[in-house]
Parts: sequence; structure tokens; C-alpha cells
Amino acid sequence: MILPVQIHLTLPAWTQHVVDMGRLYPTDEEQVLLAIELSRMNVEQNSGGPFGAAVFTAEGRLISIGVNRVIQQSCSAAHAELMAYMTAQQRLQQFRLNANGEKITLATSAQPCCQCYGATVWAGIDRLLIGARSEDVESLTGFDEGPLPADWVGELNRRGIEVRQDICREAARSALARYRELEGQVY
Repeated sequence: MILPVQIHLTLPAWTQHVVDMGRLYPTDEEQVLLAIELSRMNVEQNSGGPFGAAVFTAEGRLISIGVNRVIQQSCSAAHAELMAYMTAQQRLQQFRLNANGEKITLATSAQPCCQCYGATVWAGIDRLLIGARSEDVESLTGFDEGPLPADWVGELNRRGIEVRQDICREAARSALARYRELEGQVY
């Protein structure tokens, strides 16, 4: 048996029609609302779990997006945040997104799980904007978000990553609740 020498992860085709890469998203709320819309659309289109993320420049220029593709891609790493990071890294051709000195923001529909938390430390993110909390995710979807340091926000702050939580939280919770409503009908 030959081992694969290539890993191929894809975003759903619908993302090309929903996201305007030329638009600016100057406010934290606009950036998180895009991530929430991606999570909602991912559920409605039956293309993955209820999570969306987007990477932005300090001016609000969209670099990349990601949606959850774990089941569709048979890959436990295909979380929305990681898909957004990998897409941005490929687009910018650098593994640390802020390596050129530009301030980079990740907007996510929900608090990163333990896997995405770790990736955030290494991806070169300066600001992390979060919609729903992990307790929202766990109570509304039943997903296990995994262990985080007790002071996870402080740990990110000490590494130079600013964290803002509860941005458009009710809209983010609504997308998670929609997933739960459709749970028996998706996948």
C-alpha cells in the first residue's frame, strides 16, 4: 500500500458565491457576522458543521474564510478556523500570517476549541473575535470543545493576541440552534 503524498481539503462551492473578497469589513461586528453567516450557510447547505471563520487585515480586508468540513473531508483538523488559517497561509505564502508586520484578525462564529486555540497561537494572529462561547456550543450542539487553560484569554493576551468575546453572540447562538434543529436531516 502506498501512502498518500498529498492532502486535499476543500471549501464548499457555495462559498464562492456568498463571499465578496473585494468588500471591506471594517468593524469587529461585520467580521464576526460574516463568520456567523458562513456557519449558518454551512448548515443550510448541508456541507459541514455549524462553524465559520474569516481572516482579515487590520483594515478589514478579507484574506480567507473557513467552514467546518470534518465529516465531508474525513479530517478531524478540518475545523473552520484551521481551514481559514490554511487558506490564508496558502494565499499569502507564509505560515505566520503576520510575519510581514501586518496585523491579522481571526473572526470566528464560536470560541475556538482546544485544537483551534493551539493553532491560533502559531498562525500569527493579533486579534481574535468570537461570537458564541464554548458553553453555547456544548449546550446547543453537544460537541466536546476539549480542555483549555483556565485563563485561556490571559494566555493569548500574554502572546500578544487581543481577544474580544460575545460579539453578536445571540446571532451565533441562533446558528448553533439551527444546526440542532436540523441535526437529524444533515449529513
